[in-house]
Amino acid sequence: MATTNSAQAEGKANPAAARAPGLVLAVLAGAQFLVALDITIILIAVPSIERDLGFSPAALQWVVNAYTLAFGGLLLLGGRLGDLAGKRRVFLAGTTVFVLASLCGGLAQDQVSLIASRAGQGIGAALLSPTAFALVATHFAEGPQRNRAFGVMSATAGGASALGVIAGGVLTDALTWRSAFFINVPLGALIFAGAVLLLSEPARPKRKLDVFGAVTVTVGSTALVNAAISASGGGWASAPTLISLAAAAVLLTAFVVIQATHSQPLVSLRLFVNRNRSGAFTVQLLNNCVNIGFYYFLSKFAQDVFHYDPLAAGFALLPAPLCVIIAAQTASRLLARTGPLPILVTGGLLLGGGLFYASFLTFDSAYATGMLPALILYASGFGSMVVPVTVTALAGIAPQDSGMATGVLNACQQVGTSFGLAAMVTVFAGALGEAPGKPGPQVVTDAYDQALTLGAGIALISLLVVVLTIRKRTSPGAG
Repeated sequence: MATTNSAQAEGKANPAAARAPGLVLAVLAGAQFLVALDITIILIAVPSIERDLGFSPAALQWVVNAYTLAFGGLLLLGGRLGDLAGKRRVFLAGTTVFVLASLCGGLAQDQVSLIASRAGQGIGAALLSPTAFALVATHFAEGPQRNRAFGVMSATAGGASALGVIAGGVLTDALTWRSAFFINVPLGALIFAGAVLLLSEPARPKRKLDVFGAVTVTVGSTALVNAAISASGGGWASAPTLISLAAAAVLLTAFVVIQATHSQPLVSLRLFVNRNRSGAFTVQLLNNCVNIGFYYFLSKFAQDVFHYDPLAAGFALLPAPLCVIIAAQTASRLLARTGPLPILVTGGLLLGGGLFYASFLTFDSAYATGMLPALILYASGFGSMVVPVTVTALAGIAPQDSGMATGVLNACQQVGTSFGLAAMVTVFAGALGEAPGKPGPQVVTDAYDQALTLGAGIALISLLVVVLTIRKRTSPGAG
């Protein structure tokens, strides 16, 4: 054990990873695959769930939102619990919760049971996702080895988000919506078994949980995500949205004050002193503001405008996960030679270009010259950015703080996803609402274009953040 602890403290490879690095990485990437897949796999299954369980339109949104709310609200706590209670232990607990909740979701016979199961999946994901990334940081040596591992993790997560739409269409069309839940059970069981056999428990300091910090950030993050959910349905000026925003502002301000004065904070504010790391967190937030929205609107565009069935719409998006995987692996190989800045600038231009190109889609656009180039540009850009963002955010992080840092990184992803999708949906709904009577094809395509134009604007801000904050080289020991 002393050898393991020393190796980790020096940023060297963990012995378990040295013996079977491919298998260790497969376990950790598999966990990230499950979490990312579940964000989108349910989208195409929603109409079938609505029919089978008799959901009203208002209640139906909670099939998606219960997962997002639990996941986003508990991410920071999940990451810090890994630091305090043991990353491997929390990883196993998260896998167990996720698998059991998935089984309950597949067996659900009423609305309450299904929504509770989705919340359970979110809780499991909040424990699983930050500890998976933190275990990469403690099992693989800092430098090319860790960069390659993060490349696989990031490519898996990015590809799974896009693949989830396709898998949801295939499973729902060929079997039933319940299979979108049941598929997690054997996959989760394999991940659990692999973790028991292959992962070791990194050394952890004797620290106490910052209870007040945990309560304020968990409730505050939940209120923030709930505000985004409320805004997508009732608008940003609605009473539920404003109440949630006010509660989030008060609680998160209290959280910052507690962290600044607590001797053992849940999230140390020193994380944000490093300019590169703060820039990476911000880019993570902004890029994920557009990511789910991009696939959501292109999937709807394929069905509403091109009149594809759910299965065909899913396959229309197939180039995206392939491009994400190729781009992420290419970026991980280039990172040691170029540093993060050139890759992030190139990726930002491609990502924004894909959104901008998609904003010109019309009802008579062809797939090959309209949607396909937008998918390739966007997915290549997003895939090339995920690795340098992750590596930059976690560079120089002490092993005992890796769960904290990955919790912040994942929280940026979830909050960005919720707010970005809400903003794009609000613009889309507003454009449709301005048209008298039933909107015609031109009005519908204009609404899609306005939502995607907003996404392109957010991507431009992300690119500016890269240029203004990221140094040419990331110093591992900085900050």
